[in-house]
Amino acid sequence: MEERNMSKALEVVARLINGDEISRDDKESKSLYEEYTTNAEVYDITQAICKKLNLSVYEYEYAVYVSAGENNRIFGYSNDELKKEIGVKLNKELFVCYFIIYNVVTWFYHDTESGTFNEYIKIEDVINAVDGTLAGVTGELSVVALNEVEENSFKMIALLWEDLPLMTSEETSVRAARGSKYGFVKMTLNFLIRQDLMLESEGRYYPKKRFRALVKNYFEEYKGRLYEIMRK
Repeated sequence: MEERNMSKALEVVARLINGDEISRDDKESKSLYEEYTTNAEVYDITQAICKKLNLSVYEYEYAVYVSAGENNRIFGYSNDELKKEIGVKLNKELFVCYFIIYNVVTWFYHDTESGTFNEYIKIEDVINAVDGTLAGVTGELSVVALNEVEENSFKMIALLWEDLPLMTSEETSVRAARGSKYGFVKMTLNFLIRQDLMLESEGRYYPKKRFRALVKNYFEEYKGRLYEIMRK
């Protein structure tokens, strides 16, 4: 193992962990991107280090990204940390935010069976998607749920969501808050913006390249049980 290659691999890992871009089109990181994609030893060392750190590395449109693996307590969020970051207080409120995020992800996700492509999403789209998926899931819980815990989890999300007004009577514009469906969605989308996953323009929320990379790679690999239920 060449010392130079180890040094370059550590540069790649350090930049990815800091959330900085490594891309063919980024002047500052172009040389690192070329090292990672053309130097087999740099690639292998980078992958090995990230695996040890429980990080997943993804390539998408000539760029490299990293995300925390499951139960990664160093680079990921705990439930309490996520509640504070998003702006909710109760676990059931956090679960609603998870469900909102999942619907946002599936809005942009398309597999080999689908040729559709959504450029952006609006708050109204998210609300309609959550309404629709919850109606479909809760109506079939006795069939699709594997156990009582899974069934009760969906019931809890559905009850909280259904009890929320579309907007509170005091709201003259959409604000991020826990008192309405609009507020919950706004709060969740704001979190995705702070994570550098989306950007907002005139009420439209556009996925950034990093978001699409995670959707295409991470979601393809880990979409899991919730996706199975929502597809039924």
